[in-house]
Amino acid sequence: MSSPLVPSMPARPAFALPAEDRTLSPYTGYTRAHWEAAADGLLRAAWQWATPGRALLDLPGRPSRSGVRSDGLEGYARTFLAAAFRVAGAGGEDPHGWLDRYADGLAAGTRTPGRDDTESWPLILDHHVQGQPMVESASVALGLRLTRAWLWDRLESGVRDRAEEWLRGALRHTPAPNNWYLFPYSVAGFLESVGRGDAETARARERARDLMEGWYRGEGWYSDGDGRAFDHYNGWALHLYPVLDTLLAGDTEGSGAEASSAPPYGDRLREHLKGFSLLFGADGAPIHFGRSLTYRFAASAAVALGAVTGHTPLAPGVSRRLVNGSLRYFLDRGATGRDGLLSLGWHGPHEATLQSYSGPASPYWASKAFVALLAPQGHPLWTATEAAAPSEGPDRVLALAAPGLLVHSTRADGIVRLHNHGSDHIRPHEGESGAADDPLYSRQSYSTRTGPTSAANVPDNQLVVEIGGAAGGRRRIRPLGAGNGDGWGWAASAHLPVFTSGAPMVPGLRVESVSVVRGRYELRAHRVLGAPPGARVRQTGWATGPGETVRSALHALHGWGTRDEVRAPQGTAYTRWAVVPRLTGEAEGTAFFVALASLTAEPGAAPLSEAVSAVTVAADTGTVEVRWTDDGSRTRIAFDPLTVGHG
Repeated sequence: MSSPLVPSMPARPAFALPAEDRTLSPYTGYTRAHWEAAADGLLRAAWQWATPGRALLDLPGRPSRSGVRSDGLEGYARTFLAAAFRVAGAGGEDPHGWLDRYADGLAAGTRTPGRDDTESWPLILDHHVQGQPMVESASVALGLRLTRAWLWDRLESGVRDRAEEWLRGALRHTPAPNNWYLFPYSVAGFLESVGRGDAETARARERARDLMEGWYRGEGWYSDGDGRAFDHYNGWALHLYPVLDTLLAGDTEGSGAEASSAPPYGDRLREHLKGFSLLFGADGAPIHFGRSLTYRFAASAAVALGAVTGHTPLAPGVSRRLVNGSLRYFLDRGATGRDGLLSLGWHGPHEATLQSYSGPASPYWASKAFVALLAPQGHPLWTATEAAAPSEGPDRVLALAAPGLLVHSTRADGIVRLHNHGSDHIRPHEGESGAADDPLYSRQSYSTRTGPTSAANVPDNQLVVEIGGAAGGRRRIRPLGAGNGDGWGWAASAHLPVFTSGAPMVPGLRVESVSVVRGRYELRAHRVLGAPPGARVRQTGWATGPGETVRSALHALHGWGTRDEVRAPQGTAYTRWAVVPRLTGEAEGTAFFVALASLTAEPGAAPLSEAVSAVTVAADTGTVEVRWTDDGSRTRIAFDPLTVGHG
């Protein structure tokens, strides 16, 4: 009998899948036919909720802040993307007649846009007025571009004109200051592909390209806007739209000087996948980090696109392992529920995973993963035998200095962990506001087996300075560096604790944090500067639930006074109820705190108290030195100037 604290979930999706092929797919059993069946199953369930004219798919559930009409358009547009990949990948074969439905819906939805009736689509306006339709316009445009020969070219001229006029709303209004600029970019790309380009479409594309150049930070990573937001939007938006645009243009867009000066989007995708491919656990789960996680297996879209276009460092069998594993991970854990609809959540429904812009059809951005179907049946993605994912090989440590992320995986349990020292999702105009921190970005660490606790519960994986009973959160993250060597790595950052009650900041208060990892061990060292008398410091570890095979441990090495465990009744995306280990100490002026943390499912893992044989902290020189028990090696951290060494 399952634990009452673990939500019951169906073991298989609500729609039928083909028989497994354990010869070509020894890890997952999935084939290309599974992807087609999954697309058909998701579409069939969603289309039960279509309006009579097929313009809106009004799925049941909690409405988004944009309202139910926008949510209905979202249902149409995002499922259209899945249908388009499905039909285009089959060379136009459409055994279920999906495209007829979308053709009808396009005609009905654009007949009287903005009217308050059963079918009319909302107008596309500025992002702060009525912006969500701009997001959906990109999916409509891509769907039409992918299926041009079987849908667009067969439409009546009047419908095509109305569709163009509605789509041009994306070109004439202001996007949100981030990946949204790729929505008018995609709309313009479609219009140009059907001979309807002009100065307006050219401006939209040039503007997006210019912004993308400013947002590119190296190592294949873009910031999602002018700040430092690095998350899954890199794969399912910032790489996907421009690389897919180039693919659909047949690699012939531009010539001469224009072609030679075009941004190297494909090369950047290849570079991105070198590190991103490690962010999937041995069970297929993507790293649980950043917003919009309800898009679930859309996380594999960049891997699939790399395989389809050839812009990938991964062998076809590895790409296949990753995309199959991600799809199966969610289908096996109740993502669709018993009605076949993708729910708002992670495994099943999970409110804390969501943002206010999420509506009933939002999860269908998972459709982006079906870009894999653009690889035909005989493509190496489907003919190569599945090979081990990067997280299933030897223990790995990877420092990504550009986004400020430190990643490590352990073969014994297949867990991947990410330590965040550079991504904060703080927009430039917000500064160091006294707003609450965001659990999806502010925590120090994330993994493929745990999620952050909700904002209403004790924060996991967090260093908090408490003054007068008020806790200072981590908002803007200032990266200080990252690097890795043979079997170990480090990343560091600083932040100014922000308080939501009273004065938002304490003058001179600053926290500098360093994470050093080797194997399953996480050395967490902090220097707190400018702490007023009476200040307390709290460090928490990983949040895990009772009865789980994965275990969390947190061990004090220096500066801490007490250890306890705190309950998180709202749990995480992985468990309905959780426990978080916590260390507490006192600070005044400059103080050093060192701890060892671990998240493991390895049977018989030794306790953390045996991992380190000696700790030396020299406050006058600002150095921390740790000696490891297993091989006698030493890790030395100097805070001023910051240097980290191991050997």
